Amino acid sequence: MSKQPSSTQDRLDHQTSDPIVRTESGDIRGRTAGDVHVFKGVPFAAPPFGPNYLRPPQPPEYWRGVRDTLRFGPKSPQVPYPPGIAEGLAELVGTGEDCLTLNVWTPSLRTAGRPVMVWIPGGMFEFHATGAVAYYDGGRFARDGVVCVTINYRVGAQGFLYLADGVPNLGLLDQIAALEWVQKNITAFGGDPGRVTIFGESAGAMSVATLLAVPKAKGLFRRAIVQSGSNPKLNSAATAKRIGQRLAEILGIEATWEAINATSSDRILHAQAQLRDNLVARPDPAFWGEVALSFLPWAPIIDGDILPVHPIDDMRAGAATDIDLVVGSNTEETRLFLVPDGSIDRITEESLSAIAGLYGLPQEGLDAYRLLHPGASTGELFSAIQTDWFWRIPAIRFADAHAKTARALTYMYEFAWQSPQMGKPPRRVTLFGDPLRFRHARPRNRAPSWPDSRARAC
Repeated sequence: MSKQPSSTQDRLDHQTSDPIVRTESGDIRGRTAGDVHVFKGVPFAAPPFGPNYLRPPQPPEYWRGVRDTLRFGPKSPQVPYPPGIAEGLAELVGTGEDCLTLNVWTPSLRTAGRPVMVWIPGGMFEFHATGAVAYYDGGRFARDGVVCVTINYRVGAQGFLYLADGVPNLGLLDQIAALEWVQKNITAFGGDPGRVTIFGESAGAMSVATLLAVPKAKGLFRRAIVQSGSNPKLNSAATAKRIGQRLAEILGIEATWEAINATSSDRILHAQAQLRDNLVARPDPAFWGEVALSFLPWAPIIDGDILPVHPIDDMRAGAATDIDLVVGSNTEETRLFLVPDGSIDRITEESLSAIAGLYGLPQEGLDAYRLLHPGASTGELFSAIQTDWFWRIPAIRFADAHAKTARALTYMYEFAWQSPQMGKPPRRVTLFGDPLRFRHARPRNRAPSWPDSRARAC
């Protein structure tokens, strides 16, 4: 493991001064907010454009003097969010080329050996992927004695395009580069590189689960928390190749690295949006393969090299035996996608039967859901089935695979707090994304109260 840099000014920790830390790439100046030191927009890799476009992340250039790290860095260029999602994220930045940055919150620069938590944001591997969100404020962790890091990574075609002559899984390699930066630099922020926990939700959780099976990530973290994403919706090399070819067809170019590299980022994003429209309009499994069910055309690829096999297969074969694992889901994950626009009230019996058949659920199984949910509407049954198929059952299988082979600890949870945003009981439920309000609670994003008597773990 490489020697850790120390901060300048003997790792100064004055409440009245802006803190300065020495990293491998140069000195950075952060800001003290109360009892927490914050460093924002710290580059962990060079901008992935120009000579680095569609290439693995490269080390940032060394700078002289002190670099201000007072503002979040931009997120990776990406297509707009689907309607209704952006409003709930309250992102604080736009897109830009210098997007491979991270943010650090620490309670002290004097005290060493603190645990480190690295947050990998979600966004369907096509949107978001930024730590610059009000919900992701790491100050709560720092006030509890933890060094918190949030990272950015490339998404969409720029992060997960598969070309015969290109490098796949660039978004995953970005995440690994950020974790390598943590190993080399986190001691200067008071953290212990041997006590790193990676955690994430949705595509961030899928990333965490996937990194357990990536050889290049071995040794970069000690613990993993997988929240609402323990069944990584990964793409086979064959499916990813077809998607890359389809993108090239939309652009009217060859499906080669040279042709894509000569195409502007804006044109690629426009074609990417058109490709998603094609998928939504006609999700034919004969063409889209596993993407017809996951609706994730840009996702980590089982390429046989960077990601040799699916994480759960790797887990069953005895991988990640030394990694402590926490896996869980929410009581009613699917409602977030059905309630806001009223879709839950428009689902028909035909739709319910179709989705049950798609998931291999026989009529007897559907009848069992009706017995388990007396008085539930068709839409509520649809939501329950989707929640089980996408989140609950995969979480159980993932935890079970780890527990059977690991020397380390395995934990499971179900988050059951009832969101008041979904109306009054009995329709008030726990939604996909609700744990964010508790995990990253801050003064303007205070976690709701929940009686201890209602807490349970398994």
